[in-house]
Amino acid sequence: MENKRWEGPRRGFLPVYSDSTHWFDCASFLCYWEGDPFYETDKSWFESTYIHSGISGYEQTISGPDAAKLLSELVMNDVYKWRSGTCKHLVFLNEEGLIDDHVLYMKDSDDQYRTTAGVFFYPQVNAASGKYDVNITQKKTFVFQFSGPRSLTVIEKVTQTDLHDLKFLEFRPVQIPGFDGSFEVCRIGMSGTLAYEIRGEEAWGADVYNACLVAGAEYGIKRLGWRDYTVNHTFGGFPQQTVHWEMALFEDPEFMKVARTAMHCTGSVDPANRRARHRTPVEVNWEWMAKFNHDFKGRAALEKEMQNPTRKLVTLEFNQEDIIDVYASQFTDHPYKFMDMPCAEPQQCGGHQDVVLKDGVEIGWSSVPTYSSHYHVMISHCTMDIHGAEIGDEVIVKWGDFGGVQKDLRAIVRPSSYVRYKNDVQDNRNYDLSTVPNGNR
Repeated sequence: MENKRWEGPRRGFLPVYSDSTHWFDCASFLCYWEGDPFYETDKSWFESTYIHSGISGYEQTISGPDAAKLLSELVMNDVYKWRSGTCKHLVFLNEEGLIDDHVLYMKDSDDQYRTTAGVFFYPQVNAASGKYDVNITQKKTFVFQFSGPRSLTVIEKVTQTDLHDLKFLEFRPVQIPGFDGSFEVCRIGMSGTLAYEIRGEEAWGADVYNACLVAGAEYGIKRLGWRDYTVNHTFGGFPQQTVHWEMALFEDPEFMKVARTAMHCTGSVDPANRRARHRTPVEVNWEWMAKFNHDFKGRAALEKEMQNPTRKLVTLEFNQEDIIDVYASQFTDHPYKFMDMPCAEPQQCGGHQDVVLKDGVEIGWSSVPTYSSHYHVMISHCTMDIHGAEIGDEVIVKWGDFGGVQKDLRAIVRPSSYVRYKNDVQDNRNYDLSTVPNGNR
């Protein structure tokens, strides 16, 4: 395949196609609000592949002799037992043990770490203290995500590189014939099945995006937009800040001095209950990542909670008749709060929380309902009292904003990963790559 530079109009790092009409400002980048219809893109990661640009933004590099030390004092993970050339999901806490930030970091070497997402606030603040021998730099990068049974084939076709040996969480520098830039491919994704990312310098974004779209045309590639971002996270069982809850950084006065936005509280949970909008690692089933072989911010609170955990993460599958009734009410004089699709509360929706009841007793908080055109169901993530309900039980979700008209939605408790519960796709961690056509031949 011959890769050609995009000769049409550009908008930032993206090509502007004739049907490009809706845009969203994400992390200082304009990305597609909806690239292709959501009912097509939501099927693509089961049938073919998609390309998504929404987490593009700044790449931060922490380098120097104290790079690992700086990170270690901020995150609950062990950053020393970590092989170069791989990535790790790092979780930052505040002193109360609430999640301030969670980010995928790449380890280039023992003294250099990079990330292309999240909030860079605490690494920058700590580095500025002068206690660490580190250097922090930033540059604008594109991050294009792919997921589905033909994701690897498309990337191999564009890079003309055999990447079948790239293991889960590994990343590797690659060249893209025809493009004189620096690029890398990482095997990572949030859909629960085969997934990858291509990353590179902002200037090459439109060219690489279009080359991937051209290469994937024969496989039915779809452009996944920002409205769909919550879908694969929710169904894949990967809870996400700004989607399923909000960062506890919104309670930090110093952060709020530089924050670009404030937390927007919606849903049937009282807006004054800001705690319901935040999560601890235990409340999203991430306690297994915590390593208590080092001191880190929030350690005491997390250790205490893990000795007596009270909440867990589950999925709620909504009763379809109740959902249909919400839509039917829009044609009456007394409608219930509207549910958008595929994400019932448009992004950013981390501050949205609904009351969950069992036998009239409040047992949890439900995040934004999300629809899949593959499974034809609406689900949500729910942080629930450990003994509040069991898998298979029916609960009630109060749909509607606090103080307004509300609708009782029946829902069945399912495991935290709906994809794993349905068991109809292979997991990225052990995907049988012998079934994936090689794209560089």
